[in-house]
Parts: sequence; C-alpha cells; structure tokens
Amino acid sequence: MISFLLTVKRMLTGLLHAFKEKTFKTLFILTLLILLSGTLFYREVEHFTVVDALYFSAMTLTTVGTAELAPHTDLGKIFTVIYTFAGIGVIFGVIYYIAKGIHFSSSSKGK
Repeated sequence: MISFLLTVKRMLTGLLHAFKEKTFKTLFILTLLILLSGTLFYREVEHFTVVDALYFSAMTLTTVGTAELAPHTDLGKIFTVIYTFAGIGVIFGVIYYIAKGIHFSSSSKGK
C-alpha cells in the first residue's frame, strides 16, 4: 500500500510539473474532450451506462482494451477505429509530459 501511495505522489508531482507547459495544457484539454466525445457516443449509440462508456473510452485510448465491453453496431465499430487512431497520439502525449515531469522532479531532488 505504501508503494502505491508513493507512486500516486510521484504521478501527481509529474502532473504538476507538466501543467507548467502550454503544450501539456492543450493536450490535457484535448484529452478531456476526446474522452467526453467517446463517452457520449458510446452512451447514445451503444447504450452503455455513462460509467461503462467512460471506462470503454479510456481503455480504448490507452490501448489496454477490455473483454467485457465492445461495440455491437457497425457504426460503433467504425467510430471505435477512427476514435482509436485519432486519440492514441494525444493520450500518449499526455503520458509523455507526465513522465517528463516525474523525471524532472526526480532529477532536481538530487541537486
């Protein structure tokens, strides 16, 4: 449990450092908009609950995937392909800046 809390602390520190960069702020807002659009789409078209739609959107964009949920309509499947290709780069950009912030905070403590 302690290691989990330390990991969360490092991630939050990295997030705070990342927010100092304008590019990260843009990517972060874009990520929220992409997650919102996916959530709304899956809620309306696939009739997922809001939580399931958000969960599926996040799992899709982070390439984790989920066996429990999948689009059932052709429109949902086509949307998911486009959604994945459009969103993965943005999500990985956010992850990059958070990792960069974690690295910066770790390297600055040693000085």
